[in-house]
Amino acid sequence: MTLDETPSARALDPSPRSHREPPRTRGAAGDQDETSLLAAVRQGDLEAFNRLVLRHQDRIFNHALWLLGDHAAAEDVTQDAFVRAFQRFKQFRGGSFRSWVLKIATNLSYDEMRYRKRRPAQPLEPEDEYGETIESPYWIRDTGPLPEESVEMTELGETLQNALNQLPAQYRAAITLVDIQELDYLEAAEVMSVSIGTVKSRVARGRSLLRTALKGHEPHRSPTRAKMTAH
Repeated sequence: MTLDETPSARALDPSPRSHREPPRTRGAAGDQDETSLLAAVRQGDLEAFNRLVLRHQDRIFNHALWLLGDHAAAEDVTQDAFVRAFQRFKQFRGGSFRSWVLKIATNLSYDEMRYRKRRPAQPLEPEDEYGETIESPYWIRDTGPLPEESVEMTELGETLQNALNQLPAQYRAAITLVDIQELDYLEAAEVMSVSIGTVKSRVARGRSLLRTALKGHEPHRSPTRAKMTAH
């Protein structure tokens, strides 16, 4: 996805992986390269900004997807977050560009959550464009070779997403940033515009709520898989 392209399922498609794994830390060389890109963007270089988009879009998409549990909404938030980042780049005061865009995406996700609360209740099962229930949603697809493993991963992904959806927004964001995105408390605090102590408190409370939500919903083991592991 770049700013001169129309957002599409192809550009942001998480398949074959469900929630796409963001790039690992690049080290000093990568940080220096990002500093150069940011300097170029300050001079109005759109190509430099698009390189930043390509570098960070998977993480931003992942974050929005875990917060919202909806592919189309996560696409929209990702696109809008980068568009706003470019439009408001003069407001960027330095530091972590990733954290800044994550903050924008988090706030946009909060807006979407508030909007959903004002709308009529939606069915728990995702639907396609024709209103038909999707039996294997995008975020729980697994391309493992064994059907039994695929069933287990489907159930696990669905259970975790549904449990996250039950958490209040601030706890959901804290869990997503710290436990899923693996940000440290300092960066998570920057993204959420709160103190480190507040982040730690929200993570602790969120984990407790998540454990409660997951109780009694452990995916069952398929008979075939159970036989395989029994030997």
